[in-house]
Amino acid sequence: MEITLKGDKNIESIPSLKDKALRINLNENIYGTFSEIGAGQETVRQFFRAGGGSGTIAKAMSAYDKDFSDAIYGIEEDKRYVTEARLRKMLDHEMNLTEQRITRDKHPNKMFFSYANTVATIDFAKKYKGHGWVGIKYQVDANQDYNEIVLHIRFKENDARLQQETLGKLGTNLIYGAFYKYNQPRKLLRYLYDHLDKDQLEIDTINFSGPVFENVDNRLMSLQLVKNGMTDAVMFAPDGNNVLPARVLYKRNILTLRGSFRPVTKVNIDMYKKSLDMFLKENKVDENKTQVIFEITLSNLRAEGEIDEQDFMDRAKLLCSLGQTVLISNFQEYYKLVEYFSQYSKARMGLAMGVNNLIDIFDEKYYRHLSGGILEAFGKLFYKDLRVYLYPMKNKDGTLTTSDNLKVHPRMKELYKFFKYNGKVVDITDYDPDTLSVFSRKVLSMINKGEDGWQAMLPEGVSKLIMEKSLFGCETEEIHNRE
Repeated sequence: MEITLKGDKNIESIPSLKDKALRINLNENIYGTFSEIGAGQETVRQFFRAGGGSGTIAKAMSAYDKDFSDAIYGIEEDKRYVTEARLRKMLDHEMNLTEQRITRDKHPNKMFFSYANTVATIDFAKKYKGHGWVGIKYQVDANQDYNEIVLHIRFKENDARLQQETLGKLGTNLIYGAFYKYNQPRKLLRYLYDHLDKDQLEIDTINFSGPVFENVDNRLMSLQLVKNGMTDAVMFAPDGNNVLPARVLYKRNILTLRGSFRPVTKVNIDMYKKSLDMFLKENKVDENKTQVIFEITLSNLRAEGEIDEQDFMDRAKLLCSLGQTVLISNFQEYYKLVEYFSQYSKARMGLAMGVNNLIDIFDEKYYRHLSGGILEAFGKLFYKDLRVYLYPMKNKDGTLTTSDNLKVHPRMKELYKFFKYNGKVVDITDYDPDTLSVFSRKVLSMINKGEDGWQAMLPEGVSKLIMEKSLFGCETEEIHNRE
């Protein structure tokens, strides 16, 4: 049976879960194991029910007891069970057993797979909805090395049974996509939500590896997660790889800089360094538990209504090359960003920004969708232990705009004064005056026109990377002219 979805320009037939499981079961060369911890054996149940699974399902198990699980997979250093490290141990362990027990001489064409998940469903108090790691290690050719798809999920439903059913659907979609959509990874990603709604499940991290995915950029796949509404934000570590936001943000003091970073300039780095110095001097801020985040909103990744993915890659590469952690989000309003961080940390937070960004915060048009308007938004923004660090702006006449002479809409004047004089908005005074005339859009224009002099406006090493990689439209001939 196939389900037809309507409402889009393209009408697409989606195989039922039974059809997906049955197609896998009827492929005589697909053979593997299911290991599911924490939410029942919901994925393998789909394959048992579809029929014909005797030639596909080598083993199905759930090691619920912690001691028994430790005896099989070993003990994690952090003593935790719902982790990426645990999932990978499960995948590797079960795959090794399959290879030990099934000889290639007897089964030369078998494509082995190991599917696993380790999850925590909603707690009894229904305060913590739960999360988990899901993955598959598999072959698409018996003579080829293994591929892996590993993802992290966050449950949104308020019932454990519903979460279990959701996990079973996701697992079936993943296994089917791994074998039949691996050559179209973007479609594979979208098909993970077949027969699911985004209100049921969030996928906030995914990584592809192996020979069939050697040309897949996991950062671009993460962008698809945000672009497709599968998650509100994704994060990249300084090494450029995807990283789970919870791992980076948990119980941390968080200082965030939002910008276009197109490209990152000396003024961005000066704002970062000076605001960090001020942040670390605040009460309740521990330097060893502080995380700086460079955030780019999805609205800043659009060109003519579409996301310019190469442009996104250029920005991310440069920020990561400077040793920064990058967050790509769907949050246009700052209060939503702060709410997002508050999921992971109750510690003090800071926002470093320029004058124009602060003016935007006090613009009522961004809050018309809220029943409480701007007051509701500000309650969410400043209710938390948060402070804004304001970087000055140099005007055309040479004067500076700071928190003392910043102009907001007349209706917002008293509200602005309230937050300023209560210490929620503070000026960055120890700024570098030489950077005040540096603007990303000016640098970008100079690069596009082939003009000289933009290199001095960027942090050390950034201009070299831009020229070497031909970022932002920089012509490689420019390099040869300088050599």
